[in-house]
Amino acid sequence: TFNGEIYNFRKMRKELEGQSVSLKGNSDTEVFLNYIECFGLDKALEKACGMFAFALLDTKEQKLYLGRDRAGEKPLYYFINGHQLVFSSEMKSLKASSLWSDRIDSDHLALFMRHNYVPTPFSIYEKTFKLPTGSILEVSLDPSSRGISLYPDFSPFPKKESSKNQLAPRSYWSLAEVINKREISKNSFEENVDQLEKILEEVVSEQMISDVTLGAFLSGGIDSSLVVALMQKIASSPVKTFSLGFTEDQFNEAHHAKAVADHLGTDHTQLYVTLDEARQVIPDLPTLYDEPFADSSQIPTYLVARLARKDVTVSLSGDGGDELFGGYNRYFLAQKIWNQVGGLPRWAKNIGSTSIESLSPQSWDRTYGVARSVLPKKLHFKLVGDKLYKVSEVLKAESSLEMYHNLTSHWKNTKELVPSDKGQWSILKWLDDETSLKDFREVMMFLDFSAYLPDDILAKVDRAAMAVSLETRIPLLDKRVIEFAWGLPMDHKIQGSQGKRILRELLYRHVPKSLIERPKMGFSIPIGDWIKGPMREWADDLLSEGQLNKSGFLNAEPIQQRWKDHLNGDKNWQASLWNVLVFQQWYEATQ
Repeated sequence: TFNGEIYNFRKMRKELEGQSVSLKGNSDTEVFLNYIECFGLDKALEKACGMFAFALLDTKEQKLYLGRDRAGEKPLYYFINGHQLVFSSEMKSLKASSLWSDRIDSDHLALFMRHNYVPTPFSIYEKTFKLPTGSILEVSLDPSSRGISLYPDFSPFPKKESSKNQLAPRSYWSLAEVINKREISKNSFEENVDQLEKILEEVVSEQMISDVTLGAFLSGGIDSSLVVALMQKIASSPVKTFSLGFTEDQFNEAHHAKAVADHLGTDHTQLYVTLDEARQVIPDLPTLYDEPFADSSQIPTYLVARLARKDVTVSLSGDGGDELFGGYNRYFLAQKIWNQVGGLPRWAKNIGSTSIESLSPQSWDRTYGVARSVLPKKLHFKLVGDKLYKVSEVLKAESSLEMYHNLTSHWKNTKELVPSDKGQWSILKWLDDETSLKDFREVMMFLDFSAYLPDDILAKVDRAAMAVSLETRIPLLDKRVIEFAWGLPMDHKIQGSQGKRILRELLYRHVPKSLIERPKMGFSIPIGDWIKGPMREWADDLLSEGQLNKSGFLNAEPIQQRWKDHLNGDKNWQASLWNVLVFQQWYEATQ
């Protein structure tokens, strides 16, 4: 059983035909299965470029294999208890099994509260796990029990090799291994731009093969604009593109997308929605996302997927560029700030942090707004208050890794929030001792690729799109692009205080620089204003002491203190409060 797409299946088909394998149809699934039969599972996975989750039953060897793609575009959950194994792409299916247990794991809840998602390999439930990216779970069957064999030991973390005594996923591909084997390119910058264009044209061309109508999301940013530009270069007719706009100017980027679409000549559709229309999605979140998931950009993502589905069945997306080519501000700002303040004595860091947090982010924004008119254009920034608070998080850290963890955490003291949290695991443990990374910017990119990308970005896009029966494809996450990106010199990705250098240069060959260069905005919505404004009654109810105590997991005191601070405007706690609200709503809907 197979969910996803193998994009280079035509090349794999030619190899099969060279082996005199007779194929009945034209599907990638048939090619993949026959390739496995002809060359073995490991060779098939090494060859296949795509997004997928699959289960393969080998009746000859009496083994079951579960597998997942390299970047984690497609989900695969499994539940294991003794001889019993239940697996599915959706938790809804697991819940339909009488074997499954719905006990919430407090440690995994704490991880959710820290990051706004439950990191792989965990789920919100006990004994239910996500199969790690780029791995296979190989399970021996036991005919006497009509189930799986019993293993003395189990681990949900991927190993390099399988063991007869331990049940654990086995890596068939890992970014750590790519990094350890890489050779940094000695080509000139222009030569690497040429090579990237050649790779991406091949990848995009493969991903445009479809039996159904196809289009692309277009935000007007670097990544989506580049994907669309290459699609339009390849296509024989205007590519269908889709963007979402808000009637409130401070959250609207649709005009940027429209300018790019007009330049490229795409068949562009844009939908302007009010924030009230966006808020109507919130009651559906527990159904869209089977476990608690609190990246608030999930709301506009669902709306643009719903818009695209009216005209197309498949949509290409520009996700992955930030993690691979150094697009997030923390890659250059955090490094720069840490280099300047990391060695300062603790008392000096404490003074700096306390001084910043003496004013709320909103107060800093107002103060900056007064001075902005007399500052040079290069010092014009958005969300200055939030950026200063990130500087404060840097000042609080004892090490660069702790700084990264702080910057990616909504609740840092999860023990205070979830008293039963044992705090035994963090996403930093994805940083294997054997991963030879010395540049801290690469360390952050590696950790983002391992956790934030699959469990936040890709989960957000996949679940939102699947909810409206839209298939999404992501060219920048093809293994050829991933491996090329990690072979680039750092200055081909990040130069000074600007990331994605090579993507920008390639895009400028197709779209004028003037249409692209602007501050990074993201798919933001004013959750903080909503919950103390039009959604105040809803939030008040879910954050009341009685409701917070209902699950038996949360300590109401720190939550209510943050809620009070947020309502008074003392601090903007929108991210951490949204995590709690999403969990509370999910718990009410599912328990």
